[in-house]
Amino acid sequence: MQPSTDIARLLEIMAALRTPGTGCPWDVEQDFASIAPYTIEEAYEVADAIERGDMDDLREELGDLLLQVVFHARMAEEKQHFAFGDVVQAITAKMIRRHPHVFGDAAARGKGMAKGMWDKIKADEKAERQARRAAHQPTAEKPAHLDEVPRALPALMRALKLQQRAARVGFDWGEAGPVLDKIEEEIGELRQAITSGDDAHVAEEYGDLLFALANLGRHLGHDPEASLAAANDKFRKRFGHVERALNAAGRSLEEASLADMEALWQQAKSLK
Repeated sequence: MQPSTDIARLLEIMAALRTPGTGCPWDVEQDFASIAPYTIEEAYEVADAIERGDMDDLREELGDLLLQVVFHARMAEEKQHFAFGDVVQAITAKMIRRHPHVFGDAAARGKGMAKGMWDKIKADEKAERQARRAAHQPTAEKPAHLDEVPRALPALMRALKLQQRAARVGFDWGEAGPVLDKIEEEIGELRQAITSGDDAHVAEEYGDLLFALANLGRHLGHDPEASLAAANDKFRKRFGHVERALNAAGRSLEEASLADMEALWQQAKSLK
């Protein structure tokens, strides 16, 4: 089988990989749950390639992410839920529906994107989605306000989404000051938990503190995920200085004392 620019070839490859007996044993035994972590990982690798400005890597990582879509669609087709073509049809329909100012009639294009139109379209889609879910699960309870936030999101990102949705209905502080007070309160509770020696309580209070810190970022207008990513990069850069300085002196990280590394760390902080 030869590679191709046609998506049909990728669909054929995935079908071959998933064929019992002649396909790949690993691919055949996978299911939605086992593949989901890879899907999330590939999305992050796409973002990493973009951040590094590496277009060769971006091309490859986008292909890996596309493979995840094809993999899930193939498994769904095997269970007669939907096929890849249905995925394409659904997203094309959504994009056309969400952009009447581009794909609508002359009147819609003429008046442009009216204020609130986007929110109305998304609200209509949400109502349609909830109705569809209710049809599949008629005895299910009505989804709660925060149920729209996916559980599979990274925890920090999910915290922000939960806080944003709660804020839409007025459950929110109006400024950063009370959030800072809450953080100080959570620090006090974490100290008490540590003193108590109750590890489960420590984990709970530590989580509450992280949640409050994410909320502070939202009120300050700084995305907590982006802020933490910047802090990660700063830490990596400064630690790299420590390692290089030790290497230049003929020493390894393992050989250096904490005091030695701390002195070099302070030196790194003074550098631009």
